[in-house]
Amino acid sequence: MRRTSARFKLASVTAVATAVATLGALTASSGTAAEVPQDTVSTLAVGTPTGFGAGTTGGAGGTTVTVTNASQFTEAVQRSGAVEVRVNGTIQLSSMTKVAANKTVIGVGNNGRITGSGLNISGVSNVIIQNLTFSGSNDDAINIERSTRVWIDHNTLTNAYDGLVDIKRASDNITVSWNRVYGHDKTMLLGHDDGNASEDRGKLRVSYHHNWFDGTNQRNPRVRFGNPVHVYNNYYGGVTSYGVASTKEAGVLVEGNYFENTRDPFHLGEGSSPAGTLVARNNHFVNSGSGQAGGSVNGIPYSYSLDAASNVKSIVQAGAGAGKI
Repeated sequence: MRRTSARFKLASVTAVATAVATLGALTASSGTAAEVPQDTVSTLAVGTPTGFGAGTTGGAGGTTVTVTNASQFTEAVQRSGAVEVRVNGTIQLSSMTKVAANKTVIGVGNNGRITGSGLNISGVSNVIIQNLTFSGSNDDAINIERSTRVWIDHNTLTNAYDGLVDIKRASDNITVSWNRVYGHDKTMLLGHDDGNASEDRGKLRVSYHHNWFDGTNQRNPRVRFGNPVHVYNNYYGGVTSYGVASTKEAGVLVEGNYFENTRDPFHLGEGSSPAGTLVARNNHFVNSGSGQAGGSVNGIPYSYSLDAASNVKSIVQAGAGAGKI
C-alpha cells in the first residue's frame, strides 16, 4: 500500500528535511536558492503514485533546490529540465504561478506553505506536488489543464477564491491522493464545461483516493466526461451539500469510501449538466444518505489495493494532509 511505503521512508525524509532546514537558514539572507548536489540526497517524493497517475516521477534525477521566498520559488519551478524544489517556509504568491514539466515541489517537514495565490500546471507533464499547505489563494489553489502525469499528494488545502484542485481541458492520467481539504465550498472540479467534449472526451481520467473531505460543501469531485474516474477509499466527514456528482458523459466508480454526516454522498447530474453514470460499491455510511447511482462505467485499467470501507475514516485521518508523509 502507498501508506505503508511512506512509513518506511519517514526516517530518511526527516534526516533530509533537517539538512534542508539548515541550508534554508544559511541562504535566506542572500536571496539565492540553495542547490544540493544530486548525489548527496535521495529522490524527494515519498512513495510512488498509484492509479491513473502511476509513473509520474517529477523532478527525480535532476537538480535539487531549496527555496524560502517567492522569487526563489518562481525561478526554481519554471526552470527547464528535471528539478526537485524543496519549500522551506511560507511562499507568498501574488498570482497563479506556472510550474514547468518534470518538477517535484515538496514541503520540508511542516514548513512548506503556499499562500496569496496558487499553482498553474498547464500544458506540461510529469509534475508532483507533495506535502504543502495551501491557503488564501486569490484564484485556485492548484489548477491543472492540458497536462498529463500529475500527482497531487499529502497536501492540506483550504480557503481559495475558486477551486482547491481543479482539473480540466483534456488533462489526463492524474492521481489526487492523501490530501486534506477543509473549510471550502467548490472543492475539486473535473471538467470545466459541458461544451468542451471535443477536447475532453476520452481524457480526464483521474484517481482520487485516501483524501479527507473535511466539512467541505460540494464538488468532491464534480465530474464531466472522464470515464472511468475512480473515487475510492476517501473519507467524507460533514460534507454539507454533496460528495460526488457524475455529469455530462462521465463515468465514475465510487468505491470503498466512508461517508459520515453527509446527506447526499453521490448523485447523477448537477445544476444544468445532464446525468453521467455512476457505479457505487462497498461504501460505508454513517448518518448519511444512500446516494444515487445508475448506468455502467468503463473498467479500471490498473490494479490497486482497497482498504475496507469501515476502516477508511481512521486510516485517512491518520495519514492525510501535509506533514503526514
